[in-house]
Amino acid sequence: LGECKNLQDLNLSECQGLNDESMRIIAEGCRALLYLNLSYTDITNATLQVLSSFPNLQYLSLAHCRKFTDKGLLYLGSGKGCHKLIYLDLSGCTQISVEGFRNIANGCSGIQDLVMNSMPTLTDRCIQALVEKCQQIASVVFLHSPHLSNTTFKALAGCKLVKVSTEGNKQITDLSFELMSKCCPYIRHIHMARCPEVTDAGLQMISPLKHILVLNLADCISISDEGVTTFVQGSSGAKLRELNLSNSFRVTDASVTEIAQRCHELTYLNLHHCENVTDAGIEALGNMSSLISIDLSGTSISDMGLRALAYHGKIKDLSISECKNVSDIGIQEFCKGTKYLEHCHVSYCPQLTDDAVKIMAFHCQGLTSVSIAGCPNMTDTCIKYLAAACHYLHFLDVSGCVHLTDKALKYLWKGCKQLQILKMLYCRNITKQAILKYTATLQKQEHSDADPPSWLGYDRDGNI
Repeated sequence: LGECKNLQDLNLSECQGLNDESMRIIAEGCRALLYLNLSYTDITNATLQVLSSFPNLQYLSLAHCRKFTDKGLLYLGSGKGCHKLIYLDLSGCTQISVEGFRNIANGCSGIQDLVMNSMPTLTDRCIQALVEKCQQIASVVFLHSPHLSNTTFKALAGCKLVKVSTEGNKQITDLSFELMSKCCPYIRHIHMARCPEVTDAGLQMISPLKHILVLNLADCISISDEGVTTFVQGSSGAKLRELNLSNSFRVTDASVTEIAQRCHELTYLNLHHCENVTDAGIEALGNMSSLISIDLSGTSISDMGLRALAYHGKIKDLSISECKNVSDIGIQEFCKGTKYLEHCHVSYCPQLTDDAVKIMAFHCQGLTSVSIAGCPNMTDTCIKYLAAACHYLHFLDVSGCVHLTDKALKYLWKGCKQLQILKMLYCRNITKQAILKYTATLQKQEHSDADPPSWLGYDRDGNI
């Protein structure tokens, strides 16, 4: 590598043999590097000192590198290197203190994209120290960093943010939405999942913003129809591409109907476990020609809703897991109306039988991912249908399909040459010998012959 003078992109992630000396050799020969990924390696402060000799480096990942310290981060700004850094990933680097972030700010004031996931030690003071000099930050991702609060967003108010992603922050409230509304007129991506203090008032505050394309409020349990309706009627409603309202039990058909009427560019909609959404709401979605991915798992829809959803025939990704009112007829109606389906997850739908999979395989031969886990009526016959027609299948989950035998594996071995991942938990009639024989080439397989757990709702013979 030290001989590659024109090398611009180098990914050394998870290279366990990488050490400071090898990085020194690389640095001597690869001065043209723009992209460098050192995540999950054992590099120390000595490597950070070497990084200062990359004058053109723009993208750097130190994610889950635990052996450097705050002092090492001083080197990023020394010499000629790292002053051009615009992307920095420090996910999992829990050893960095406020002083370390101050060192980054002093040397790398041009950072635009900041990723700091899995940082339970990250506090508002860390962000404040960084933002003092890094005023060009446009994108921040703080997933699984639970101690941040509205104070972080006050600090970021001076930046022209276009993307914000955070999860599981109980201290973040509607005030953060108010700050975004006032200070981030060009924001396009808002991901505020599992923030229980965010309410309809927060949605009302961001409704005047004109450029929001992605809104993720998964597990924001205080959100209701009032907030959703206000937002989609606002300035970004007609431009919205992705909307995630999963586990919003206060959201009903009223929201879904409004979404269908206002969000003409929507391609992805997640209503997972919005249990008050019924066929009435889904029927309105049937006219949304832009929609290609939808998650209706755990809603109260039935065959009637699936029939309506197939109206425009462009759905590529469908999840209706735990929809206990869906039968083979609904699957038949849906699959007859769409030929583009690639991902179909119908797990834990107890009414479904082999006939559902037969129709699915016949009409949707481009399927790459299928889950029929927890469907107790499935037999080897359904796998025979899949293997005969769906030759592009990469992922299959048949966990809890208690009637499957070794024949199922033989069918897959013969017909699904591209299969990479196969899950077969609670399949007691599939033997270990068959698994050794037919799954050796798979990237990953999971199997157990244990009885199905009680939460599946049926016994080892499939009796409900």
